[in-house]
Amino acid sequence: MTVGTSLLGQLLLKAKLITEEQLNEAIRLQKLEGKRLGSVLLKLGYINEESLITFLSRQYNAPAINLSEHKIDTTLLKLIPYETAKRYQLIPISKDGAGLRIAITDPSNNLAIDDVRFLSGMKVSVHVAAESAIMEAIEKYYPKKEAKVSVGKGKGREKDVMEMEDLNKVIGSALEDITIVEEREDKDGPKEIDAPIVKLANGILMNAIKSHASDIHIEPSEEILRVRYRVDGVLQPVLKLPVKIKNALTSRIKIMSHLDISERRLPQDGRIKLKFGDDREIDFRVSTLPTLFGEKVVMRLLDKSNLQLDLTKLGFDEKPLQDFLEAIEKPYGMILVTGPTGSGKTTTLYSALSQLNKPGVNIMTAEDPVEYNFFGINQVQIKEEIGLTFASTLRSFLRQDPDIIMVGEIRDFETAEIAVKAALTGHLVLSTLHTNDAPSTITRLINMGIEPLLVSASVILVVAQRLARKICQNCKAEHEVSETALLKIGFPPDKIKDVKCYMGMGCPECNNTGYKGRIALYEIMSVKDALRELILQGASSADIKKEAVRLGMSTLRQSGINKVMDGVTTIEELLRVTFED
Repeated sequence: MTVGTSLLGQLLLKAKLITEEQLNEAIRLQKLEGKRLGSVLLKLGYINEESLITFLSRQYNAPAINLSEHKIDTTLLKLIPYETAKRYQLIPISKDGAGLRIAITDPSNNLAIDDVRFLSGMKVSVHVAAESAIMEAIEKYYPKKEAKVSVGKGKGREKDVMEMEDLNKVIGSALEDITIVEEREDKDGPKEIDAPIVKLANGILMNAIKSHASDIHIEPSEEILRVRYRVDGVLQPVLKLPVKIKNALTSRIKIMSHLDISERRLPQDGRIKLKFGDDREIDFRVSTLPTLFGEKVVMRLLDKSNLQLDLTKLGFDEKPLQDFLEAIEKPYGMILVTGPTGSGKTTTLYSALSQLNKPGVNIMTAEDPVEYNFFGINQVQIKEEIGLTFASTLRSFLRQDPDIIMVGEIRDFETAEIAVKAALTGHLVLSTLHTNDAPSTITRLINMGIEPLLVSASVILVVAQRLARKICQNCKAEHEVSETALLKIGFPPDKIKDVKCYMGMGCPECNNTGYKGRIALYEIMSVKDALRELILQGASSADIKKEAVRLGMSTLRQSGINKVMDGVTTIEELLRVTFED
């Protein structure tokens, strides 16, 4: 019961339906089994079902009902998903004008009643029924899968856009597996949202998980509401919906992510936590932005079960991987990972921290946002609005006896200065910057105001990276490319004749894209003595790059060429994510 163990127990104790010894024993067993107190008391035989129902009915002024003698209106089941009914132990029984009558085991569960009111958009009246009778009715009357829901069809669907009926198939099974964690309704928000909109929102999230999407875009325009998924780094259209549902759908997502429904003029950020199955949790980082035709919603999927932390599987070539592993094992210095948003920098850093995370090491991170949490690592969420910035957090870290520090991003001179000083005073510092390649990271730090002497003394390794799509192995086929084109791209002349290029022909396995999954391309620049001299002399990034290549650095383009020669990715992807100066 959501009433709380002590309240229900004390009420039963006061009514002399149980003894204090029986209550203590029931509470002890409840903590072990995680069940409702009422269920535990029934199991122990300290109270019978009829007495409990009579007591609850009188205590909460809710009429008792015998479900075996009552005909349930099955058309009402579509208002309340199976999972919701099962979780709250309730079932709709009949409709009374604009009101909905439900049977429930716990009439004090206001959260359950509010959820039913929200899902149905109706006034709710409560009856008390036996737990066994309700669970039996749920299994008897609910279909194995939810019925399809029609939300309405948009105009001008494209061939590559998923039909609404297909998404409804996903919704049907999704509702049995998805649970909204700590869902609440904003007091100032609308009081009614149609059940089909709730199912549509859940279905969009569920389908994104099944599609292995990294982001969901819900974009209003003048005539349609477009839904797109970013799969393997490329946006793909999924749905075109009637524009009239944009406010209802956005409001539902805002409720799920604890945002202010009434505020539509300013951007907002929130988070949704979903339980998928029994042991899998997925976070959605939600961002809303007011546009000309309404609020655009973008959701980033954060699925820890899909997080690849094995450095040997990220895409490193053998020599760069060895350089990276040697650098992260050093006791102090700065390692910087650079690349555009969505290039996998966080995954690389988390993989390094996972390798370094040992009982004898104090690791501290400052992140905005904290995407995944790890046992044994002290992670701090940056909140600039209250003054908890990267710089202030970094200062505090230095008083916390750290061994390894990870700074989510170096954005300004103050953060860079503290990070450099930390690297020079015996700490291993990992961080990210936004630059196009590894050599330009050095000049970026100097342009931020860090002295070349400090940069050369602190930075030990720079990693630049991009993500390229992998060829679908199910429809992979050899692809002819001319030797002239390969030479122009940068393939080694002595290996041109042996190069075999491949591409995906498109199949249901890869949704006819020819690609499935992504792999990282890496440019690893170890800052050796020759490079330190150039940095001290104020050399340009072009000069630093030239010397780094002479010392054995493979560029992003060369890393991509290796992946093409290995049959992992395509020439098309290579040209999309890399270029040579």
